[in-house]
Amino acid sequence: MLNQENVLVFGELLLRFSSAEDQFISKNHTVSLFPGGSEANVSASLGQWNIPCAYLSCVPDNALAANALESLQNLGVDTSKSVLQGSRMGLYFLLSANGLTSGEVVYDRKYSSFSDLKPGVIDWDKVMEGHTWFHWTALTPALNEGMAAVCKEALLAARKNGLKISIDLNYRSRLWDYGKQPIEVMPELVQYCDVIMGNIWAVNKMLGIPVAEHLDRQTTSDEYCKHADASAKEVFKNFPQCKHVAYTFRFMDNPNHNLFYGTYHTPEASFCSPILETNDVVDRIGSGDAFMAGLIYGLTSTTEGQEIINKATSSGYQKLFVKGDFGDGTI
Repeated sequence: MLNQENVLVFGELLLRFSSAEDQFISKNHTVSLFPGGSEANVSASLGQWNIPCAYLSCVPDNALAANALESLQNLGVDTSKSVLQGSRMGLYFLLSANGLTSGEVVYDRKYSSFSDLKPGVIDWDKVMEGHTWFHWTALTPALNEGMAAVCKEALLAARKNGLKISIDLNYRSRLWDYGKQPIEVMPELVQYCDVIMGNIWAVNKMLGIPVAEHLDRQTTSDEYCKHADASAKEVFKNFPQCKHVAYTFRFMDNPNHNLFYGTYHTPEASFCSPILETNDVVDRIGSGDAFMAGLIYGLTSTTEGQEIINKATSSGYQKLFVKGDFGDGTI
């Protein structure tokens, strides 16, 4: 076991509304409500693995937000650092029971307490005390220019205070609607990161790393692993602070099918996980976040590259069988 990390996770706590059918509005059906959000999902997994973890968000001071925060606290996550201000939580609506079809998502995140955060509100030096790791995602600077500035503020503080920094380059085209493309925003922020997770298409979109146009569902895993290795080498060259890159590969052939594997890269070596496949998916939402949490868990518990990517991939895969955004701690 390596030295125990103490992780601070920053992002928007969301509420997910899921339809029990493949359309959201109809005469007679129920809607399920889950707490979620990429960063909260990562925290939930870390808490269940007893990795010291605090989650920092900004939510209104009301019972709904308190219940969502309590759900994380019950999983072992410290939520005491979250800011209570504003009047509304961000929401998203999943227009299927579990994301197994097209998983159409409608976001309602504008003017939420979190998205209205401004630089100078959070005392980053104070909230980072005692922490050794800072995790954030590309979803936050996607919200607006102010949130991109808050991320920059946080990253500078993390570097100054000697924290390791990890990012999930999750790309949501519907969020980037304030006149900036990811490539205009993300490279400046990613330069501070030690660990970069995403996929080869996300690093192309956000960091300008080349990706071959012919790659598709028929491409073999061996070829994808070679492309991942080439992509990671470009990441290391362009972002010298980064020492760890991980990519996911997830494919669906029908609503209940999922093929899942991943790659892990250092400047010296590359590793590919086994391919995990199922036709019994329960809920696809949050599987990438579980992979990210598994990657952090792997990096904090071993230096063996193959074991690191196997842990991350297994964690992401196991989330496919858990209802809601949070995983259940299985790895």
